Amino acid sequence: MPITFAIIKERKNPPDRRVVFSPAALKDAVQKFPEARFIVESSAIRVFSDQAYKDAGFEVKKNVSEADVMLGVKEVPVDALIPNKKYFYFSHTIKKQPYNRKLLVAMLEKNIEMFDHETIVKQNGARLIGFGRYAGLVGAYNGFRALGIRDGLFTLPKVETLADLNAVKAELDKISLPAIKILLTGTGKVAKGAKEILDYLKIKQVSDALYLTSEFTEPVYCMADVLEYSKRKDGKVGEKYAFYKDPTGYESNFMPYAAQTDYFIAGHFYGNKAPYLFTREDAKREDFRINLVADISCDIDGPVASTIRPSTIADPFYGYDPKTETEVPFGTPNSIAVMAVDNLPCELPKDASEGFGEMFIEHVIPAFFNDDERGILKRARMTTAEGKLTERFSYLKEYVTGN
Repeated sequence: MPITFAIIKERKNPPDRRVVFSPAALKDAVQKFPEARFIVESSAIRVFSDQAYKDAGFEVKKNVSEADVMLGVKEVPVDALIPNKKYFYFSHTIKKQPYNRKLLVAMLEKNIEMFDHETIVKQNGARLIGFGRYAGLVGAYNGFRALGIRDGLFTLPKVETLADLNAVKAELDKISLPAIKILLTGTGKVAKGAKEILDYLKIKQVSDALYLTSEFTEPVYCMADVLEYSKRKDGKVGEKYAFYKDPTGYESNFMPYAAQTDYFIAGHFYGNKAPYLFTREDAKREDFRINLVADISCDIDGPVASTIRPSTIADPFYGYDPKTETEVPFGTPNSIAVMAVDNLPCELPKDASEGFGEMFIEHVIPAFFNDDERGILKRARMTTAEGKLTERFSYLKEYVTGN
């Protein structure tokens, strides 16, 4: 049974130039799945032009309402939602985000089957697709850019002015770093993206034990996982999956790292009820050494106390004064320099889109044609064609009703 997929235009402001499929990825998808038909909604902002899709042999249209499945990146405005369709995009509703409650309500009212990119997971709950790697790559680079500007060491251009990842790496070839100590938290796609930048710069990775006890004559970095910067309150040995299930019996063990770190890259996933990494009180301590934070995870007023607001691609850096707990101009003496852009992959739209499309072809498109044998669609589906929440997402009932 043929299925028509539409690449929809991004309508959110500020504009997002990313797309689920590049023209090359669409050609690949059609070869692998002959029953799939793809049409493209015309867009003036996309990183790949309408003409590029036409040249690849795809129909570009002003109206794509004939499609069965709508594929986008960011939230679709309520008035642009077409009833009785399947939609894939980042809805930012699964954590009960207040600002998007109306969007979920509208999808239920319009009998839309919603599949959030964040809910496309393996059986064990691990994410299958996302832009995490690109957030990590750009976030780590931006941190070095901040360091260069603040300390007058070197000048790196903004990522958004560069063509692609190769151009980003070519800029990194031009810099040399002082003997700083860098901490990277996390082990997922975001952290691995940041690690790619550290490894590209040939910064030496050292063990926790060495990092916490030694000084070096060259730049070094340490990668810390959740059970290294958190510990059980009762002193027993922690267990990672037990922590993910219920982190309430844990407390922060971050201060030993904070006392040894100049540049902190926050690439971890922060779960509700987990202990904060460092608090506003911790940042006031004499032995708190961190003076630069690239907060890729960007949880506001949360686990990284210096992240008091998101920053923007246009204005990515600000200062945090630990004494007054307030924002100060970037570069103010004794302040912590903060990079907390919350849409980092938008700076690298071409590479990010190409990588996303590859993951989508591998994990999602097959499910439409193999009877969803791996349960990908079943797990990801948030709402039904009858305007109900699925069982897996029934926890959103009160959010929907506004209670």
